[in-house]
Amino acid sequence: MKHSATHLKLLVVAMIWGLGWTAGRVIATDFPPITAAWIRYIIAVTIFLVWLRITGMFRIPTKEEWKRLAYIGFFSTFLYQAFFMYGMRFTAAGDASLMITFNPIITALLAIPFLGERMTKRLGAGLIIALTGVAILFVYSPNVDIPIDERILGNILIILSAGAWATSTIFMKKAMTTTTSDSLEPLSPLELTVWASVVGLFILTPWAGYEIVDQGWPQFNWEIITSIVFLAVFSTVIAYVWFAEGIRTIGAAKSALYVYLVPPIGIFAGVILIGEKLGLSLLVAFVLIVGGVAIAQSDKHDEAQATGMNHGD
Repeated sequence: MKHSATHLKLLVVAMIWGLGWTAGRVIATDFPPITAAWIRYIIAVTIFLVWLRITGMFRIPTKEEWKRLAYIGFFSTFLYQAFFMYGMRFTAAGDASLMITFNPIITALLAIPFLGERMTKRLGAGLIIALTGVAILFVYSPNVDIPIDERILGNILIILSAGAWATSTIFMKKAMTTTTSDSLEPLSPLELTVWASVVGLFILTPWAGYEIVDQGWPQFNWEIITSIVFLAVFSTVIAYVWFAEGIRTIGAAKSALYVYLVPPIGIFAGVILIGEKLGLSLLVAFVLIVGGVAIAQSDKHDEAQATGMNHGD
């Protein structure tokens, strides 16, 4: 099989991102959420910067590029992580992994007013179908051991995290395709991700400091440490680099197909590792949400679209 190594890496990426939802749930239920995100990004940003240096891609952004990065980092790292970590405190990992799949439709809707793209019949149909799946998940989740008011709050926060990521995708698409007045070429997707993560880390720092002052230094255990390191090293760094490699090697459209494996992996990881529940409603919601997203995206297969298909952790 041509590019078999790339396909294998993309399969591993889907597994990593699927397992990331369980890791997020483990952390959020027993650890200050923002402090966890802060530690995660200290590790991830350090590795990313070393990677840029090793690969010869290290370049300090210009003043105008930093302005763009401020918007991307605020939405993709700070707001996304805040909504994600607090959302995982209240909802199930499997439910959240399905909910975040709605992200590309939010991106497509935001692209209409901000990027001048058109509302199409496929986007409208996909939106209605996916929203039906979301509604089913809100009301009929099999994870009834979590009180419904908590699940609804958690699901809303996860949808808000999807909105934050979608907003960052709009800024990122513009940054990838246009230059600033003081630069010769756009920043690459990897450079944008790394430097936006640096911005997000700086914004997370005072909030994490407040959590530590207010609640005291958090108590670590091996589950917490393993989960944070997994999210930082595997979900944030390795998975991103391999997914970007997949886009370069086999194209955005084929690489994006592997993202659809994330929800079922997330569901089964939640069942096997932390005792979450399976149910027919999850299957129905999965078919409707993923089907709706597929319909909405059926006429869009560029790199920015694949970037917008957030794994959600």
